[in-house]
Amino acid sequence: MAEHASADPLGNKRADQEAEEKARERALERSLVERAQNNDTLAYERLYQMHIGRVFALCVRLCNDRDMAEDLAQEAFVMAWRKLDSFRGDSAFGSWLYRIATNTVLSYLRKQKPFKNSLDIDDVEERGENQDLGLQMSLDQAIGELPDGARAVFVLYSLEGYTHDEISEMLGIAQGSSKAQLHRARQLLQSKLGPPDSGSGDQN
Repeated sequence: MAEHASADPLGNKRADQEAEEKARERALERSLVERAQNNDTLAYERLYQMHIGRVFALCVRLCNDRDMAEDLAQEAFVMAWRKLDSFRGDSAFGSWLYRIATNTVLSYLRKQKPFKNSLDIDDVEERGENQDLGLQMSLDQAIGELPDGARAVFVLYSLEGYTHDEISEMLGIAQGSSKAQLHRARQLLQSKLGPPDSGSGDQN
């Protein structure tokens, strides 16, 4: 009993330290945003360094082209700089920036005919199901091998947290198509990575 009780303060201390660290990060970010809104380019460079990793990863996952993803990530930061005066702090700067990056990539993808065609669920190609499942494949690799439409919906829904209603508006498709693309993406990922652990339930 005493041993169990003595563990709680340590856990609480770690939680407090993590909360304090996150609070410091948020305060720093707010300060940098305010300075950047006053045309402090060094402050914006710091924000760039803080967020470029995730923005680039998002772009790669959506377009599956590292060279293009690099261009789109840079475009997203340029767009964010131009729109910085409109940021009011209602959400975290990172969330605002990632939405701009998402819209930048989707704007590019919507102009690509193969991507537009892949949004039709009837045209989704069952790629990769006959591969040697004995080969180990990372989640990012498996996502990269998804058909364009299924990959976009999976990334937006499962990794970025958008709803089917938001995705349908962003991609110009019906909610039913978004759900069908997500289902197809999960099927293809399962065929590449194997079934999920028995303890991990699937929630829609």
